[in-house]
Amino acid sequence: MNRLRALLARLPALPIVPTVRAAWLVAGLAPVALLIASAAPGAWMIAPAAALALVVLVLLDGLAAGPCTRREVTAPADTEVGQPAMIEVHALLRAGAGRPEAALEFDPRLGLAGRAELQLAPGEEPGLFSGALELVPERRGTAPVTRLWLRWTGPLGLGARQVSQRLGSKIRIWPDLSPVRSKELQAFLRDERSGLIARRIRGEGTQFEALSEYEPGMDRRRIDWKASARHNHLYARENEAERNNQIVFAFDCGQAMCEPLDGLPRIDRAVSAALTCAYVALKGGDRTALFGFARRPQLMTPFVHDTRGFTRLQSAAAALDYESVEPNFTLALATLTARLQRRSLIVLFSDFTDPTAAQLMVESLSRLVRKHLVLFVTFADSELEAFIEEEPGDIATLARSVTADTLARQRSLVLQRLRRMGVDVIEAPWKAVGFELIDRYLAIRGSEAIG
Repeated sequence: MNRLRALLARLPALPIVPTVRAAWLVAGLAPVALLIASAAPGAWMIAPAAALALVVLVLLDGLAAGPCTRREVTAPADTEVGQPAMIEVHALLRAGAGRPEAALEFDPRLGLAGRAELQLAPGEEPGLFSGALELVPERRGTAPVTRLWLRWTGPLGLGARQVSQRLGSKIRIWPDLSPVRSKELQAFLRDERSGLIARRIRGEGTQFEALSEYEPGMDRRRIDWKASARHNHLYARENEAERNNQIVFAFDCGQAMCEPLDGLPRIDRAVSAALTCAYVALKGGDRTALFGFARRPQLMTPFVHDTRGFTRLQSAAAALDYESVEPNFTLALATLTARLQRRSLIVLFSDFTDPTAAQLMVESLSRLVRKHLVLFVTFADSELEAFIEEEPGDIATLARSVTADTLARQRSLVLQRLRRMGVDVIEAPWKAVGFELIDRYLAIRGSEAIG
C-alpha cells in the first residue's frame, strides 16, 4: 500500500500526457459505456474500471517511451533579412519511441508569428531524431530563440512524454546583401573600366591629369592653347574622372517605409539597394555615409573611404529602427545639411501616400537642393497598379479602382514637382531599384555634377 501511495504521489510530476489516439479511444468507448448502463444498470462498474485501465495503459505507455537523454537546437549566429535561415533540432531517445514532435518559440522577426512545429525523423545513429525548420526573417535586429518543446509517444501511441527547455540562442538579422554577391554586379565590377582595383580613368571628367601631344582625330576642345604656345607645338589636356565625392544615403524610417512590400518592409528593400550602390561607389573611389531618421535623426555614420569599411555601413544599416510615426523631414534634413561641409550627392529613400503628407518633404528638399545634389528614390506601388487595372465587376471594385487612380495621379504630381525643383527622381519596382540607382549614380558621377 505504501508503494502504491508513493507511485501515485509521483504521477503528477511525470511528464506524461495522453495523445490524440487516446482521446479518440475515449470518445469511441463513451457510447459503449452508455449502452452498458442502459442495458445492464447493475454492471455500471465496468465503465469506471475500463476508464481506470485506460489511464493506467496511458501511463505505462508513456513510461515505456523512456526519457530524452540529449536534446539540442542549432541555429545560425547570423542571417540576412528575406533570406532563408535553417534551425535544426536533435533529440536522443530510447529505441522504439515513436512520432517525436518539436515546437519552437522565437522572436516574430524570424517570421511565422514567432512559433512553429516540426516533425523529427530518425537519423543514422540509433535513437537519434532530427528535424530542420526553414525560416525567412521579416525584419532586421537580434532575434532570440527562447524555448523548445519536445514530445514523443510510447510503443502503443497512447501516452506521450513531453519536456520543455529554455534556450539562449540569438540570431542577428543583417540587411540583405544578396545583390552585392550577385553575378551581374560582380561581372560589372570586373569590367575593364571599373575594375576591382580603383584606378585612374583618363579622357573623361574635368580634373586635369596630364598633357599629351595632339593627334588628328582628337577633340579640338581638348587643346591647351597656352601650353601649345609655350612649346610651339599642339598639346591636348588629358582629364580624369573626379574621385573622392561624398555620397550620403538617407533613409526615411517612418510609417510609410515600414509598410510591407512583397513580404518585407520598404525600408529593408531600400537598405539593400543603398548598400549595393555604396559598394560600387567605394570601388570607384568615392566616400559614402548613411543617415537615418523618423521623428528625429537616428544615426549618421562617418564617411567610409574604401571597401574595407563596408562592414561598418552594414552594421549601421542593421541598427536602423522601424518607427510607426510620421517622419520629421524639416528637422532631419536640416540636421544633415549642418553636418555636411561640402557639396554632396544625397540619395533619399522615402515614400508617401498623399500630397498633404508629402508637402513638408517637398519644402525641406527645396532648401536642401540649393547646396547639394539630391536623388529621390521611391518604390513603384504595385498594389495601386493592380487596383487600377482590375476589371470593374461591381460597385466596390469600381470605387477602389477610381480611388487608386486618384492616388496614383496625386503621387505623379508630387514627383513632377520634385523634378521641377531640380531633384532627380527614381521610381521603379523594388527588384529594379538597386541597378537603376547604380546606373543613375554612374551617370551623375560621369557628368561631374557632384563636386
